[in-house]
Amino acid sequence: MSYIPDDKLFSFADRVKGKVVVITGAANGIGKEAALRFAEHGAKVVIGDLDISGANKVVSEIEKSGGTAASIKCDVSNFDQQVEMFELAIKKYGSVDIVVPNAGVNEIGFFSAPQLKDGKPVKPSMKTMEINLFGVLYTAHLALHYLEVGKKEGDLKSLILIGSMASWAGIPKGEMYAGSKHAVLGVMRSLYPILDLKGIRIGCIHPFFADTAIVPIPVKLLLAGIPLTPVSRIAGAIFYAATDADPSSSGSSWLLTDDGPVFQVPKEEFKMGVYKMIDDRANAGKAADFWDVHRALNGIKGWYLFFRDIWRITGRAVVLTAGSAWLVKVAWDNRQSIEQLVHSTIASLK
Repeated sequence: MSYIPDDKLFSFADRVKGKVVVITGAANGIGKEAALRFAEHGAKVVIGDLDISGANKVVSEIEKSGGTAASIKCDVSNFDQQVEMFELAIKKYGSVDIVVPNAGVNEIGFFSAPQLKDGKPVKPSMKTMEINLFGVLYTAHLALHYLEVGKKEGDLKSLILIGSMASWAGIPKGEMYAGSKHAVLGVMRSLYPILDLKGIRIGCIHPFFADTAIVPIPVKLLLAGIPLTPVSRIAGAIFYAATDADPSSSGSSWLLTDDGPVFQVPKEEFKMGVYKMIDDRANAGKAADFWDVHRALNGIKGWYLFFRDIWRITGRAVVLTAGSAWLVKVAWDNRQSIEQLVHSTIASLK
């Protein structure tokens, strides 16, 4: 695990000049800081936020500094409004190059403390999941399309998700928040192989608590005396994850564990149990593996187990199907002889 010092977070700033960045929830906090940094380095920024007044103020701030930006009212839990946000970017600037699904909320409702009505539990609010997970999934789903519009070989294209340290650890009384952030990390890991083939970067940012409105005051009081993660550094991590010129860092997690530097966590590779069996079987056919006797034997064993299970699941059906097909073929090939036999048999019975 390596770390990226602050003075390196904007090392690839030249790559965003003229690019179009779509970012949700950028009316304040981390999203606002990221939008300002992208615009500062020449990107055209499109902000989607339910707080359209705050989003407009960020656009004005960018324009006063000589940058280019636009905003649109967008409830990220509304798919159609997200489509409108992406369409605005295409119509106004002609492309979408970097997407940051940043909009999020803290724990809404009381998942671990069921509310009762007439002695029966009341359905809990799922607003946290609707925004932090479904909203992110909508943005990522749309990014898969819009990042490809007009894409040319070598173009910078990135999808940077916002997780949390809660992607790695549970938070009592924050079950839905932690669940949504665990899920976001899983989404990043699952999309990586697909986007890697398309030449599109992906990453997930995992900050510790920052001094933003999303952190409830009771939590801030509880953390009194503990260093919080600087918002500017989180924005820098988003910028670096989106622009890093090294393709091998795509699919990484970027951790900001406290007020220290940004850590890059490379892609995990699970090679134990069934995962190792699948890996050995997949690699068994590679020529180089035949020189590795142990690996080759493991591969052969894996394929044996594969075909054994196929036979166990479909063997009888396969035998019956193949046997029936063979009998039909024999009958067809000898149809004239069979017809003569039938006619002679009927004649002998008369």
